[in-house]
Amino acid sequence: MLSYIKRKLSESDGGGGGASSGTTVTSSCGGGISSSDGSGNTGSTADELVRKTSQMSMDDEAIAVGEDALLHELGYRNATDLQETIYDLLRGIRDPEKPCTLEDLNVIYEEGIFVMPPTRSNVSVVRIEFNPTVPHCSLATLIGLCIRIKVERGLPHNIKLDIYIKKGAHQTEEEINKQINDKERIAAAMENPNLRELVENCIKDEE
Repeated sequence: MLSYIKRKLSESDGGGGGASSGTTVTSSCGGGISSSDGSGNTGSTADELVRKTSQMSMDDEAIAVGEDALLHELGYRNATDLQETIYDLLRGIRDPEKPCTLEDLNVIYEEGIFVMPPTRSNVSVVRIEFNPTVPHCSLATLIGLCIRIKVERGLPHNIKLDIYIKKGAHQTEEEINKQINDKERIAAAMENPNLRELVENCIKDEE
């Protein structure tokens, strides 16, 4: 590229034959190329090319890429950081019947929290899997509801939650999965004062 610019500048100088054209081409430390014909005129085409190239490089450096960029915007170092934050919210939820937490009973576990690719509208997506203590657990829907409310209240930003029973862990897992991921059903459930009280008791922080 440098030799091409030098040749073109030499031709435009019109020096003819073996006469010296007095043309010099220099490269600055910043990567810019300037040319002069001895009278102080600058090769504007070369300078403009270098300026645009440099600007393109700076623009590329300024663009963060994909999922990590979104997580950084939300204040997380990476997907693991978000996963650990959610687990910390869930580990203290109390079982509706037993004097234990869901962590104690291995109903929730860190390996069951998955940070998924964001939606097209750039909303973070997290999938949470939980494991009822018995295949016929009658409180699985309530536990799923507690998980959802706890995370939605505990995070300071919008998030899309997909909550599922571990595959094969419950007799009616498909029906329960539909219930705990249906916005209308969730809203209706939280309008029931008795059910809302149960949820609040399960998810309240220990003093």
